[in-house]
Amino acid sequence: MVETLTPLSSSSRWTQFHHPRPWIPPLFSNHKTLLTALWIAFIFSILFWQRDSTTGILFYRRDFPVMVMPKLRPTAFNLTDFGGVGDGVTLNTAAFERAVLAISKLGKKGGGQLNVPPGYWLTAPFNLTSHMTLFLAEGAVILGIDDEKYWPLMPPLPSYGYGREHIGPRYGSLIHGQNLKDIVITGHNGTINGQGQAWWKKYKQRLLNNTRGPLVQIMWSSDIVISNVTLRDSPFWTLHPYDCKNVTMKNVTILAPIFDAPNTDGIDPDSCEDMLIEDCYISVGDDGIAIKSGWDQYGISYGRPSTNIVIRNLVVRSMVSAGISIGSEMSGGVSNVTVENVHVWSSRRAVRIKTAAGRGGYVRHIAYRNLTFVNVRVGIVIKTDYNEHPDGEFDPKAVPILEDISYVSVHGEGVRVPVRIHGNSEIPVKNVTFRDMSVGITYKKKHIFQCSHVQGRVIGTVFPAPCENLDLYDEQGHLIRRSDSLNASDIDYDF
Repeated sequence: MVETLTPLSSSSRWTQFHHPRPWIPPLFSNHKTLLTALWIAFIFSILFWQRDSTTGILFYRRDFPVMVMPKLRPTAFNLTDFGGVGDGVTLNTAAFERAVLAISKLGKKGGGQLNVPPGYWLTAPFNLTSHMTLFLAEGAVILGIDDEKYWPLMPPLPSYGYGREHIGPRYGSLIHGQNLKDIVITGHNGTINGQGQAWWKKYKQRLLNNTRGPLVQIMWSSDIVISNVTLRDSPFWTLHPYDCKNVTMKNVTILAPIFDAPNTDGIDPDSCEDMLIEDCYISVGDDGIAIKSGWDQYGISYGRPSTNIVIRNLVVRSMVSAGISIGSEMSGGVSNVTVENVHVWSSRRAVRIKTAAGRGGYVRHIAYRNLTFVNVRVGIVIKTDYNEHPDGEFDPKAVPILEDISYVSVHGEGVRVPVRIHGNSEIPVKNVTFRDMSVGITYKKKHIFQCSHVQGRVIGTVFPAPCENLDLYDEQGHLIRRSDSLNASDIDYDF
């Protein structure tokens, strides 16, 4: 059942990857003979170029290096064992379903592994099962069919009310799982491609009657590992763990066009606990990461916070939204989050907390460390008037609590507004700390470290000069000046 691949000999590996000094044999010493040989070689190479049936563009279909797929479970299958055909045209939904069914019977024996070999494996949405490893070989591409009639409808998420984009049922995800334990999605950097272009177009033309589905969504599950894969062109949010525990995402690449790919968030931890996201590259059409926990009264009622989350060693780009966000759907609460060693480049915003009256909940104990911003419009953002609501039944008196937030070792260049913390009289921002900050700016205006209704402190040297709302301390932690302007506001959205 496991595909056996023969490794290259040492001599063939040498000739494949090493290029010695060119040598022209005597046969090609004649100019015309050499020209003819080169022309034949050119024609021969053209024969290797093929038309990709899924995109209609020409590409070079290279043979991928031989890499034996590791056996990570006691039993391993290949998708071809169940009738899978990787030609980019054949629909493989039934093959995936048969494979998952076979693995579901192996739970007491340690589960099973499904190997997806190189090829283009077109499929409608399918479900995972517990104690399963989905392994994508290098050159393996799982393609989501872009006709919505193949995508099942599901009830709205309980913490989002009657629907996120539309009232009523929502489309499921391409790869889905519920109430599972011990799930692994990994490989030799194979790809899961949602082919979201058709979805984005229909969304913008208002041709969809239901909320779009994520690329990968795992709900009410635990012990999840997603690593060494590429996720791209999701119809909606890309990777959405919902009310899950013990989740690791490592060495994941997430891609979507930076414009005209609406709501293609990279990773959305939603009411999740004990989660690690590390060593990832994300460039998408919305937030790179957005930590969530439900929307207004529905999130308050559901009552599942996102907590104990570590995000580290990331490179992120978001020209539409922010590199890493908390909210705006945070009504169940968000706490104990560490964001460190993150590089945000060529983005609209770098790190952002967004909320509004009606959300309720809290954002507290958030630590940002060792952040780098390069060519970013606004570096650090806290916004308290993000007034998007599921319906008119929210309680405007349900105001969120924002407190205990620190920014340490923040550096960068080409930043228009390094800091914009916009609290208000109903939602003040409390106990904010800045330390070791130096950000090169593109504007020389006076008020580019902007604050409103903020209480906190600056320790040591910070550039540009901080707002007057913050207390000043020296490097040893001795108070220099106590602020008497906590409610002052110099927010300026004109630049």
